[in-house]
Amino acid sequence: MTLLELAGVTASYGPVQVLDGVSLSVPEGGSVGILGANGAGKTTTLRAISGTVRTSGRITFEGREIRGFRPDQVAALGIAHVPEGRGTLGQLTVRENLLVGAYLRKGRQGISADVDYCLDLFPQLQDRIGSRAAALSGGEQQMLAVARAFMAKPKLLLLDEASLGLAPSTAKTVYEAIRRLRLESGIAMVVVEQNANLAFSLVDTATVLETGRNVLTGTSAELKGMDEIRRAYLGG
Repeated sequence: MTLLELAGVTASYGPVQVLDGVSLSVPEGGSVGILGANGAGKTTTLRAISGTVRTSGRITFEGREIRGFRPDQVAALGIAHVPEGRGTLGQLTVRENLLVGAYLRKGRQGISADVDYCLDLFPQLQDRIGSRAAALSGGEQQMLAVARAFMAKPKLLLLDEASLGLAPSTAKTVYEAIRRLRLESGIAMVVVEQNANLAFSLVDTATVLETGRNVLTGTSAELKGMDEIRRAYLGG
């Protein structure tokens, strides 16, 4: 069953059109990647879904039109967004950040159990649980951003450049944890990522954007086998 669908979505920043008819489909529990060069419209596509940019076209979630919804309304439906730059709350501790992620939830026992799960998923945060987020390394902040999004118990997770600015070994650790999270939770994902190798390790299918348009769509295996993808994104 389709969880999220975008059809003919357009968006502009002032006079500059950034999305020009983007389409995307995410099944329940599925993981879909969005690839493309800088300025292709990847981040704007996530912003269109989360309600932080005005759009035209059609955006449906669980069969319901959500285009035009405010970000808080989108979040309440079960869509969590981990933006580029992580967006952790620097003056709050790791624990407080996690609890902020659960602000719409009720039931202390379940929230406490999920905090423990996040610390098991990202053991690097265990020893930093009382530290302010601003004091964490870039990798630890990214882990916290993903964990905080999970605390909302979303049906769909939007990940924007989770490897950005991270050392390769740290990026690999973060993606291994995200793969485990997907496997164990069944959360659907839309993944924007410049590192195509990392993206293909997580997603089932992907679409490539150029100047705000879909130019290629296929399974991870199909896209990895294309010469133009290998040259542009895989260093081949």
